[in-house]
Amino acid sequence: MPTYQRLSRFDADWDDLPEELRKRFRKAVRQFIDDLAAGRRFRAGLRVKRIQMTDNVFELTFAPDGRATWHYGAEIRPGEPHIVWRRIGTHDVLRNP
Repeated sequence: MPTYQRLSRFDADWDDLPEELRKRFRKAVRQFIDDLAAGRRFRAGLRVKRIQMTDNVFELTFAPDGRATWHYGAEIRPGEPHIVWRRIGTHDVLRNP
């Protein structure tokens, strides 16, 4: 099972996120975790992709205007991916992922 952490910016963004987007994110994260745990590519509906002009920051689309940014961190449990959640909100978070 993948491990994760949240940056303080993510937590601040989360506090401002409407409940409907929080629900959509939780649903998307369940799928995201399933794909990670299974060791397969992320399903197309999650639209996971690397953010341009970065080496290792990715975005996850969880609503028409809902984005979360993340990167892989150092493994906490050997052999398990570790996700660092960076930002969450509208498409605007991609300006400073």
